[in-house]
Amino acid sequence: MTVAVLPASFDPITCGHVDIATRAAKLFERLVVAVFAHPKKNVLFSLEDRVDMVRESLKDVEGIEVLSFDGLLVDFARRIGATVEVRGLRAVSDFEYEYQQAALNRQMFPGFEVLSLFPSTEYAFLSSSIVKEIAEHGGDVSHMVPAPVARRLVETFSAQAAPGR
Repeated sequence: MTVAVLPASFDPITCGHVDIATRAAKLFERLVVAVFAHPKKNVLFSLEDRVDMVRESLKDVEGIEVLSFDGLLVDFARRIGATVEVRGLRAVSDFEYEYQQAALNRQMFPGFEVLSLFPSTEYAFLSSSIVKEIAEHGGDVSHMVPAPVARRLVETFSAQAAPGR
């Protein structure tokens, strides 16, 4: 059985992430969608919230398990028996970083392969950062993120804009 892992901070999960996860789930017997606990960027949502949103967003996709992890991806991959990492590539600018990461991970975990998938055209421009910025300024992100995420973004930014804050 080939186990693959799709890691990201998912702050928040977007329709592009869902697209990649759904397509990858068809390629492997088991796909672990791994929510990174402590990314090096400021996150809007707690780890628990991010895991919940990923689970809600992918609940109808067979063969997916959602877990959180901390530390090195290769150590997590070994623990869950994954031999493949799935990554989404939106643009050429993503390639250099992903190539370096893949080479380093293979050095630390020989045989650990990387499969890069391109998102469907309608999601090629999406990033969690862009979605958060649009939502923070009151823009409609309902076509960019799953419904549970859109609700949480509205709740989060409405609470931050409330008087007395």
